[in-house]
Formats: sequence, structure tokens, C-alpha cells
Amino acid sequence: MSVRKLKPITPGQRFRVVNGYDAITTDKPEKSLLAPKKRSGGRNSQGKMTMRYIGGGHKRKYRIIDFKRNKTGIPAEVKSIEYDPNRTAFIALLHYQDGEKAYIIAQNGLQVGQTVVSGDTAPTEIGNAMPLSKIPLGTIISCVELRPGQGAVMARSAGTFAQLMARGEKFATIKLPSGETRLVLVTCMATIGVVSNSDHQLLVSGKAGRTRWLGRRPRTRPVVMNPIDHPMGGGEGRASGGHPRSRKGLPAKGYRTRSKTKASNKYIVERRKK
Repeated sequence: MSVRKLKPITPGQRFRVVNGYDAITTDKPEKSLLAPKKRSGGRNSQGKMTMRYIGGGHKRKYRIIDFKRNKTGIPAEVKSIEYDPNRTAFIALLHYQDGEKAYIIAQNGLQVGQTVVSGDTAPTEIGNAMPLSKIPLGTIISCVELRPGQGAVMARSAGTFAQLMARGEKFATIKLPSGETRLVLVTCMATIGVVSNSDHQLLVSGKAGRTRWLGRRPRTRPVVMNPIDHPMGGGEGRASGGHPRSRKGLPAKGYRTRSKTKASNKYIVERRKK
């Protein structure tokens, strides 16, 4: 994993830092695992804008990712590590011994030609998916399920990982990337290793146009709006805007919005740090 700093031959490249893409082995995706991806531009069925600051951007095809890893006991060879425009992590193309192909989230250190497998009897090696009941304590994991059979929902972004801290008969204690410590059923699946592309946080776009290519339009700061448009709007000159709050008036900067009666509160051992 590496990043490259470009020579400032144009204003947009002066501060730009790009990914070295050392781990990428091909630039052509597997056609059988592509699906169309429709863009709404932030508009509803009537054509009215209901989400602000969305629109434009490069056309994309969705890569169908296997988040469930439920082909237990069937070894698969890693054929390529690929870029996915729909996520920050890289993806790996697997060829199973029974002829099936699938994409998975690639872990750091996953190599082309490596064999990965999922299931109870899988060895504790990078890229293998196992139930939490079979993973040794202290192991670094990613792509963790929240409910058995649901598919991975936690620790899926570039460079993220969780850690298996403890385990009982029914629940395992996991420390998540946010700092939250949480109980998860031991029958849930997780993948060994850290998610790939850990240098993603070091990238610098260099110019506003690159954000437009990603489908994000310019965002208006609340302080420069009128009072009718936002609680922080209005005032003469450069008014600070009072207490930071959302468009609906809810305070920002540390105000807790999680329900105190939420059913899953009992599974949170320690909340994430402020």
C-alpha cells in the first residue's frame, strides 16, 4: 500500500495525493458480477429535490459482493484484487472449486493465487471467514455480522478492523472501530484480517471538481443561510450562528440522539468515545 504526491504542474495537482494502487491486479471487472446502478440525483418520483447536494458524478456499475460467505468448506482461489468505485475498500474476485465466482471485501495482505475458505473448520488465516465461536481471542477481524445469516455490516470500510475481546456461551464481546464495545452472538460470521486500502485516509482530492465526479454537489454552510432556511442562518455581517445545530434544530457537537429505550442498548457494553 502506498500513496503518490503529484508534481504541481496544474493548480488542481498542487496538493493532490493519489493512491498508488499497488495491490490492484486488473482494471476489468467480472461481467457476470456487475449490476446496473441507478442515480436519482436526490429527486423523488415527482422529480422534486428531496435530498440536497446530490447530483452529477461518473456513471458506475455495482459489483455484487458476497457479504454472507455462506459457501462453507469449499475452497476458493483469489484471481484478482480490484478497485470498486462504490466503496473505499478494494475487492477480491474468488473462483470456487465448484466453478462459481464471487466478489468479497479484500483484506490487507490478501494475494492473488491465495486460497480462502469459510466455515467452522477454516484455519485462522487472512481472508478466511469463520463464526466468532471458532476465532481465537484477541484476533483482529473485519466484515462482522450483527445477526446470524444477515451478512457483514460492521468494519467494512478501508483500513477498519474490530477485535475479539472475550467470549461466553452465547455472546462474544467485540471492540468496534468506533471504540464501542458490543456483544454479538457467537454464531455470527467474521473475516480474519484488516480491510484493505488502509491508505485511503491519506488521499487529498486537490480540487473541487473531483468531488463533483463522485456525485456530490457544493454544500451551502448553514451560517450563510437566511433564518427561514436554517436555525443558524441570519444576522448582520459574519454572525457566528449561535449554538451549532441541525436543520431541524437538534443540537450538534456531542448531543446524544440515541433512544434510551432502544432494544439493542443491552448489547452495548461500553459506548463509543465522544
